[in-house]
Amino acid sequence: MSENVSDILVDMLVAAGVRRVYAVTGDSLNPLNDAIRRDGHIQWVHVRHEEAGAYAASMDAELNGIGCCMGSSGPGHVHLINGLYDANHAGNPVIAIASTANTDKLGLDYFQETNVTKLFDDCSKYCFMSNTPIQALQGCQSAIQHALGQRGVAVLGLPGDVAAAKVVKPASSLKNYSVYARTLPSAEELQQIADILNSNTKVMLYCGLGAKDAENEVLALAQKLKAPIGYSIRGKIFFDKETNTHAVGLTGLLGMKSGFQAMHEAEVVVLLGTDFPYSAFMPENNTIIQIDIDPAKLGRRAQVDYGYCGDIKASLEQLLPLIQTKEKDNFLVKMRSLYEIIEEKYQAYVTEKAKAGNIHPELVSAVINDQADDDAIFTVDTGMCSVWAARYIKGKKNRYITGSFNHGSMANAMPMAIGAGLSQPGRQVVAMCGDGGLMMMLGDLMTIAQYVIPVKLILFNNRTLGMVKLEMEVAGLPDWQTNMVNPDFAKAGEAMGIKSWTVKEGKEVRGAIIEAFAHDGPALVNIFTDPNALAMPPHVDFHQLKGFAQSMGRLMLNGQSAEVVNVATSGVKYLKEIL
Repeated sequence: MSENVSDILVDMLVAAGVRRVYAVTGDSLNPLNDAIRRDGHIQWVHVRHEEAGAYAASMDAELNGIGCCMGSSGPGHVHLINGLYDANHAGNPVIAIASTANTDKLGLDYFQETNVTKLFDDCSKYCFMSNTPIQALQGCQSAIQHALGQRGVAVLGLPGDVAAAKVVKPASSLKNYSVYARTLPSAEELQQIADILNSNTKVMLYCGLGAKDAENEVLALAQKLKAPIGYSIRGKIFFDKETNTHAVGLTGLLGMKSGFQAMHEAEVVVLLGTDFPYSAFMPENNTIIQIDIDPAKLGRRAQVDYGYCGDIKASLEQLLPLIQTKEKDNFLVKMRSLYEIIEEKYQAYVTEKAKAGNIHPELVSAVINDQADDDAIFTVDTGMCSVWAARYIKGKKNRYITGSFNHGSMANAMPMAIGAGLSQPGRQVVAMCGDGGLMMMLGDLMTIAQYVIPVKLILFNNRTLGMVKLEMEVAGLPDWQTNMVNPDFAKAGEAMGIKSWTVKEGKEVRGAIIEAFAHDGPALVNIFTDPNALAMPPHVDFHQLKGFAQSMGRLMLNGQSAEVVNVATSGVKYLKEIL
């Protein structure tokens, strides 16, 4: 048994599988910093901002099972919150240690004091403020169990004097125990599912991240049912492949007509491991079956008729022998034909815009998809980058895609790439960054440089908050305060020791991305994309179209004719897609 609390905490984190800690050290966090240094099993990653550290830890957890970040007294751990919200919403097991003032100062409005339990309560599955050495050790053990068992964030408040205190072995266990169980619907429930699927002609499968380990089983089920497969953006990389002849695309704000129509025309929709949040896109007039490992997710997004708790892979393995192979594939053929028409339009648009003067983000995204490794990890900024990733990044042998798809925060792609690059050093990591997002966390380019993390940052520099611009125009508002004056990102990257390129012509896009991907180290490609390349949502109601027309009218009154033409062109293109 080690001598002080920090030494034992480090032993516990190592035993739980923590290999990196993302933090900015200081004052009350220094005892733990020193324990990590002396132990040598955990890498301390000195981020420039704690929010970046929380995002990196979240990505570490998403790819490797557990992550850890820390923040020092007051402002240090307050900075963690946005990244922890994202991790908790994403279901990533992250241990966050919030060091704070000494115990004899707490409750006295002391310098940098915060109420840790109140502060972190809403962004965690577990939050505990330790006031004694034994409490700190027991709280850490409980935090690890909660983070792994409930799939989310666990926060341990740690006063500086407690972190440095000597301690004897507590009576309770400090070990970590397995929290994973093979969960299945009952035999009766599986037969009920089979009876429904066997007795209906038009079945659609809709898959989320929870189905990632069941790719073969999902395909086998789809083949038996002659069913189209739709997917959320977190699930697309596993099912949106050229070899998948059942794929029909996404639905929702980032989706396409074929995915939406398949879901609404099906007699039965089977939701597999998805917590797709947009209830407005879910069907209401057909039978919905949902299977999820987390019972709390059953029925909270749609009017689910039959909900079952179960691991997707294990559940489908037991279900498949009960399913009768259907003969007719009319529904599948119809939805696949629509999907292929839309895919052809997307690719034709890339080819057309490759010749244009302005660089369109569709071209950039298509080149990224063509040139990235078959097992690349993509991190995607919230906003228009998510649109282009949803449309153009395809699954291959072992690709992975992630973003702030549940929390919806800006500035996530670059710090997520830090966690991905450090935790998966043998894989290519591509961050699709917006200029608004990268500017928020620009300082952590130095973290990438300092640790020589070979991530590839592709910057969609459209000099505007593109998604907000679109939202305002669709709502009938003139876009205002969405334009950005940016620095020379390539010079900033070079100043920080990152190989950088600036691209202002479409003909230069492919070459620059190929060079960046081939570069042995971190790379940044600053691409000036067309700020008027706005993707319309897949479903807009009459009132939104009316607002769109009003927006054009306001722009004309203000004499902004060039912008009117660009917006109108986008609108006409969109109307052609949906009508």
